[in-house]
Amino acid sequence: QVQLVESGGGLVQTGGSLRLSCAASGDTTCISDMAWYRQAPGNKRGLVAVISRSGSSNYVDSVKGRFTISRDNAKNTLYLQMNSLKPEDTAVYYCAMINLVAGTVIPVRNGWGQGTQVTVSS
Repeated sequence: QVQLVESGGGLVQTGGSLRLSCAASGDTTCISDMAWYRQAPGNKRGLVAVISRSGSSNYVDSVKGRFTISRDNAKNTLYLQMNSLKPEDTAVYYCAMINLVAGTVIPVRNGWGQGTQVTVSS
């Protein structure tokens, strides 16, 4: 079993930056593709970015050019660098283990962190 712990959230002004981290522990040999999701109050949890084990990445349109997902497999850590933050980026951010199957993102059961709050003030 894998445990995921996010950190790095906080309060930032519009235009600011934050770097989220997600540290994995436990049976990390089973970790393959990973992703960041976010959930704003009253909204469903939505995908932000994905990264394969080899480092290929993809983003939702709303964060392209502003966010960068990366990973350090030796440290079992996933990152999300967020620049030019906007109030609409305010949400709880979750890292997750996923499977990329024919272009479809499938979250792994029980493969979620507890989330970290990001608040962007206007």
